[in-house]
Amino acid sequence: MRKIIYPALLVAIIFVFVWLKFEKQKIRVFKMPMPLLLQPMVKKEEVPLEPPEPPEPPEPSEPIGEKIVYTIKLGKVSLGVATYTHLPRVELNGVKVSLMTFETKLARFKDLEKIYSDSKNFLPLRVERNISSWPVSERISEEYDQKSFTLTIVKNKGKMKPQVVKKDNPIHNAILLPFYVRRMDNLAMGWAMQANLPNQRFEIKLVAIEEVKVPAGSFKAYRFESMPKRFEIWISADERKIPVMIKGTGALGYTFIMKEYSRPLH
Repeated sequence: MRKIIYPALLVAIIFVFVWLKFEKQKIRVFKMPMPLLLQPMVKKEEVPLEPPEPPEPPEPSEPIGEKIVYTIKLGKVSLGVATYTHLPRVELNGVKVSLMTFETKLARFKDLEKIYSDSKNFLPLRVERNISSWPVSERISEEYDQKSFTLTIVKNKGKMKPQVVKKDNPIHNAILLPFYVRRMDNLAMGWAMQANLPNQRFEIKLVAIEEVKVPAGSFKAYRFESMPKRFEIWISADERKIPVMIKGTGALGYTFIMKEYSRPLH
């Protein structure tokens, strides 16, 4: 009898031991964390991206090295010469700007103007004038604030106070004006713009396209007139847009007539 009971008891013990171990494993399985793939997905809120700022338009090209020599006439009498030179850009108040010189030479008179202008819109920023009229000389500086539309003129002669001119629009410079007009695109008959000089305001209008002959050659040119009538400007109707003649229409009307033109090839 003992031979039967002992083996049966041993089998029962083994069975209980295996059963308890299996139940323990089941508990461990149910305590395991849920796999990440089975966990609910939490969608993150997407932050919309700001559109990139549009690139700034390229600055207009400049005729660096261009040189124009004019004969100055009063009626049929030659008074002297004037030379326009377009120089490489320079730095003014930490900004790259355009630089031109305009030198007028008459008998016993010389006026050299250094004109600094905005490279994007060609409006004047600063003008430095050295005037020699025997036996005296004078220096004049002109500071253009195109944001507040003011012009400050300082003369070194005597103890004169700075002269401040206040306008309601951007201010042009008389010498620079023909070279400002040449930069206009899409010129057609009837085109017009408002010129705002320190001492007067007028309209410049394209009134004709005609042939004009000067010592430097013959050109098909745009002819502009000011309203009221103060001057006329002829600008070549080609890609160079050269101011070939500038004529005052007053009682002592002067005329700048181009006799030489040069520009280095780049």
